[in-house]
Amino acid sequence: MNLLYEEGGDIKIATVQSATGTGDAESWQATSLSGKKIKLKAKEVWLRFEKPEAPAVMDEATTLSKEIDLQLLWDCAPDEEFGLVDVAHEYFGDQATIPQQVSLAIALQGAPVFFRRKGRGRFQRAPLEQLQAGLAALERKQKELEQQSLWQQDLVAGAFPEALKASAKQLLFAPDKNSSAYKALNAACAETGESPAQLMIRCGAIDSPLAYHQGMFLKTHFPNGSVHNPNAGVDQDAYEAAIAELPLADVQAFSIDDSGTTEIDDALSVTELPEGGHRIGIHIAAPGLVLARDDALDEVARSRMSTVYFPGDKITMLPDTVIQKFSLDEGGSRPALSVYVDIDADGVANRETIQMRAEMVPIAANLRLENIEHLVSDETLLDGATKYPYKKELAILWRAAKHLHAGRQEKRLASGLRVEQLGLIDPNALARDFHFQIKNKDGVERVEITPRQRGSILDTIVAEWMIFCNSASGQLLADHGLPGLFRTQKGWGPMRTRMQTTPGPHEGLGLDYYAWSTSPLRRYSDLVNQWQLLALAKHGVTAKMVAPFPPRDAVLMGIAADFESSYQAYGEYQDRLEKYWCLRWIAQDESSKDVYVRHLKEGMSRVEPIPLHLPIPEMASHPRMTRALVKVSDVDLLQLSAAVRVIEIEKDDQGSQGNQGEENQATPAAGDAEEDASLE
Repeated sequence: MNLLYEEGGDIKIATVQSATGTGDAESWQATSLSGKKIKLKAKEVWLRFEKPEAPAVMDEATTLSKEIDLQLLWDCAPDEEFGLVDVAHEYFGDQATIPQQVSLAIALQGAPVFFRRKGRGRFQRAPLEQLQAGLAALERKQKELEQQSLWQQDLVAGAFPEALKASAKQLLFAPDKNSSAYKALNAACAETGESPAQLMIRCGAIDSPLAYHQGMFLKTHFPNGSVHNPNAGVDQDAYEAAIAELPLADVQAFSIDDSGTTEIDDALSVTELPEGGHRIGIHIAAPGLVLARDDALDEVARSRMSTVYFPGDKITMLPDTVIQKFSLDEGGSRPALSVYVDIDADGVANRETIQMRAEMVPIAANLRLENIEHLVSDETLLDGATKYPYKKELAILWRAAKHLHAGRQEKRLASGLRVEQLGLIDPNALARDFHFQIKNKDGVERVEITPRQRGSILDTIVAEWMIFCNSASGQLLADHGLPGLFRTQKGWGPMRTRMQTTPGPHEGLGLDYYAWSTSPLRRYSDLVNQWQLLALAKHGVTAKMVAPFPPRDAVLMGIAADFESSYQAYGEYQDRLEKYWCLRWIAQDESSKDVYVRHLKEGMSRVEPIPLHLPIPEMASHPRMTRALVKVSDVDLLQLSAAVRVIEIEKDDQGSQGNQGEENQATPAAGDAEEDASLE
């Protein structure tokens, strides 16, 4: 005897081997068509039959089930619940064969739109309204599948469907995985063996690997776009009211930046004192005079946390209209938070004379590194022949900067750290700073990467005086019990450098306190600290009562964590795009390029003329800074990888170079004056 039953939604037949019990308690030991031994109870069996043979019945029934008219079957079925045999007689007639009955079982089981299951072998037809809705849904599904198939064919052929072009970026960066478009893309990738990004670039939906890297970053950190609201800006009445009460500083300040800097946060001034010596002024742009905690512009700045820098462009923390109001551009007086300190004739700073005040500062000049850096040297600062702007002031600032640097080195040494040399350590050492220039000629982008050694006199002047300003700011906050965002570094390990709301030492810089405050136009931490410092400048010992962030403010603690997370992510994105453009530099002229590299550690080497790190296992056993000529080829701009073949490894006497490396140069560049990255 053969038994018809359902298992896992499928109709199956088994042949009885033995039986026990009677009536409703009857059960059978049986063998399925697949050879599986099973046990069936009477209530699980839909149909019993002796002939024909089970395999023949299933073959014929499977074929017949495809020919059954489900609409006619629905018409034949009664309104009330029915069994398989009952409807078989209605559809096929009283002489319905076993294969016909089994075919109906298959059809009924596979047509939930037409029939509801009421039990094993029992069904009831769906109400007319539900049937119509179900059929409409099936029709839509069929059309979607047909459309999905057409899209898949187009994608495989390299043509991006017109209907999907408007949502191409969403499809790649934030897809709805239940959509037909995503399923078509996924199926096409499976067919071609490409990644979604590779396929969409080949189809022209994404311009380039660069667009992919940018899109992934924007999806995560700027899901609503990176462009500022054009209506965002400073209220003019509030701005004028804020600056009306500020005194005019009796200084002529000047800034020192590279030509690409548009957010000029800081400037310096030198004023001769009647009793001898000089007063040095560090003047910081003061958006905190107008922007207030929790206002609209604060929400913008807090959501971004920092300006994002990368080759060829940047995403500013604040709208351009705000930057233009507060940037210390030459040709007028700008609101600033100034820190003053007196130095003696030898250039030694007297920290007891530190003053801080909000004021309008005349900005006499914006000096650009490219124009004067090559002119400034120890010799030219002393001679009378070489002429360049602010030569006298630069000589005074340089003399004092050397004392500031020496004082920090004493504390570094006391913390067990090595003393850093001042200035350019080794002209043959690997450069750490680079200028990326992206040029577009006749629709073809090319990149020029120009190395720049750190440690020039102008570098040191800016670095030391900005470090001093941040140190003085941290000291003032700590002395008055005001919380802030302090940058600390103590001990060793991955978390030794951190942002916290309470004072602490920065051993790497050789400072007791350090609070970023010199870049409020481009870092939210500095803007927060500026609010606290402005309260101190205006209210003195009562500042804690009016400061935007009181002690143990939970919001400030959250800002510290959010800033660190964002700042790290932005830095990683900058590194990623620098690597992209370095690989573009490798591949832009020909398929491969021969370059010299220096081995750093564990088989990782750096290309000499550009900041590109490449794994070269053959170099792992060689001393640090061993030099080799390699061929770089097979550049993959999506995976940011390349193949490297060693051509020649130079002898050790030319490779070690006194163990000088890219992280051995410790003097920050002018564009990164607040903290040397090597100390992170």
